[in-house]
Amino acid sequence: MSYHYDLDFIRARYNRLAAIYPLFEVILILPSGIRARAVQRLELKQGDRVLEVGCGTGRNLPHLQKAVGPAGHIYGIDYCEGMLTKARQLCERQQWRNVSLSHQDAAQMSVPEPVDGVLFSLCYTVMPEPRQALKRAWEYLRPNKHTVIMDGKLAPGLLGRLSRPFVMLASKATVLGDLDEQPWEDLKEWTSRIEVEEVNWGTYYICRGTKTDSSGRGGAPGRVNG
Repeated sequence: MSYHYDLDFIRARYNRLAAIYPLFEVILILPSGIRARAVQRLELKQGDRVLEVGCGTGRNLPHLQKAVGPAGHIYGIDYCEGMLTKARQLCERQQWRNVSLSHQDAAQMSVPEPVDGVLFSLCYTVMPEPRQALKRAWEYLRPNKHTVIMDGKLAPGLLGRLSRPFVMLASKATVLGDLDEQPWEDLKEWTSRIEVEEVNWGTYYICRGTKTDSSGRGGAPGRVNG
């Protein structure tokens, strides 16, 4: 079930959806607290630098702010100007001065310094080149730090088979992307320290890869199910 669209199509669609984007958390039954949980898996400390790829309207910014504090810095990139406008408005309302938002293609992203964590939140399945975006982000990640990918997928077993027609229609309507993506498989190129936590009967996951040295290779793999 692959729906990889080109960047211009994605940008146009999400520009239209930006004003009502929070509504999709209800429609798609996003588990309560999963955003905060994903940020917690980054294990950030006060003063850290963090990169959010596909930051959207800024729904994760409050959690990232709490994690890094005013001495830290948040870099957010997105390819949709409408989503970034909402994120900038949020930063202005909250008077956050430690957030840098930029309009970039994730597959070619650039940030000005190494970071202590990378977050992909509900965007990995949508990107035309998710593996290339992951590679670029990994290059900026400091050793012994984490990349966390939170996204949706089809539930395992009968539930997944029954829900597949609905999910296919929803994907076409909202550009949800390819819910058969498996970022934990992509991470294996750079690390073997990979953990996957399944949430909400397996319809969402939080995947974490740890960069344990400058080459990006890791140690023994692990898996966490929730």
